Amino acid sequence: MEKPSSTYSFIAKTVSGLEDVLFKELKDLGATNLLSLRRAVGFDGSKNLMYRANYACRTALRILKPLKSFEISEQQALYDNIADIAWEELLEPANSIAVDSIITDAVFTNSQYVSLKTKDAIVDRLRTKWGSRPSVNLDDPDLRINVHIFKQSCSVSLDSSGRSLHKRGYRVSAGIAPLNEVLASGLIHLSGWDRKSPFVDPMCGSGTLLIEAAMLSGKIPPAFFKPEFGFMKWNDYEPELWHRIKEEEDEKIVNAGCLIRGCDISSRAIDSVLENIRFSKMLNRIKVEVSPFESYVPPDGNGFVITNPPYDERLHVNDMTAFYKKIGDALKKKYKGYEAWVISSDLRALKFIGLHPSKKITVFNGPLECRFVRFTLY
Repeated sequence: MEKPSSTYSFIAKTVSGLEDVLFKELKDLGATNLLSLRRAVGFDGSKNLMYRANYACRTALRILKPLKSFEISEQQALYDNIADIAWEELLEPANSIAVDSIITDAVFTNSQYVSLKTKDAIVDRLRTKWGSRPSVNLDDPDLRINVHIFKQSCSVSLDSSGRSLHKRGYRVSAGIAPLNEVLASGLIHLSGWDRKSPFVDPMCGSGTLLIEAAMLSGKIPPAFFKPEFGFMKWNDYEPELWHRIKEEEDEKIVNAGCLIRGCDISSRAIDSVLENIRFSKMLNRIKVEVSPFESYVPPDGNGFVITNPPYDERLHVNDMTAFYKKIGDALKKKYKGYEAWVISSDLRALKFIGLHPSKKITVFNGPLECRFVRFTLY
């Protein structure tokens, strides 16, 4: 039986299918008493670890600090339990708040209503204490509160991350249906890429997989370009501790020499990639060109292909079967000695690649259930 969330120091949220990857990341950072949860990992640690996890965890979406867990069988219990929390110890009268809610199989049917009732309980308590109430700022609050209700169990947490950690800060230009950065990094981890062999994405879109691979091989912290975090507005924020942790992680950066290459049939997509690469100062690490994937010539030698071909309504392909068959033909002819990984939610189309998969992993790209499939090309 899983422990209540309030018995952990922190909860790290992630994409479904990446729980084990995040578990290992947190363990390597020094977290203790770890437990994989649904789309999350619970763990214990200090404020030092909370700062470090926000900066250095590649597969975490948010780092939450649990405040309270309780059971609710009717709606009034939510208001009463939220109002019982000593919010005056966490906020000042001039501060602002925002509430994010997730509900599953609960007495509530609307997450916005849960957020509203939570906000009401907080401001009512503080109005009684202060004679005034905090304002609501959905975009950039001083305190972001997370409420998660599953059946009759409710957990209330503080969001230490602020903007989701998948928003790395390097994507200044995005194409159509860009891959979530956390998912992209997770796919690279799942592939087992050694960070030395050539890395190729022949349908690179806005370049997320390429940039995540370059950051991983160069040991560049995933939040290197992220200017601020939620914990920086907390009452107990320690700037000196934060700057020391950031310096320690930044000192690990190396000038990796592996080949990272990509192409896309769209010149507009390549323009976006180049803009993102320039901003991240990785022009010396990543090379891209305009080319259809079937014509692209990858670097010689054994390497890794990881790609995210079209498979949903946002990217239209007239004949998906023929398109995936063309992917298989290109892999067979041009990528001998490579290990190829393809992510897709179109399970039928994957079969037309025409290669026997040596591994299949279930992951979610947003609401889409996908297969991340490995083909070994002898």
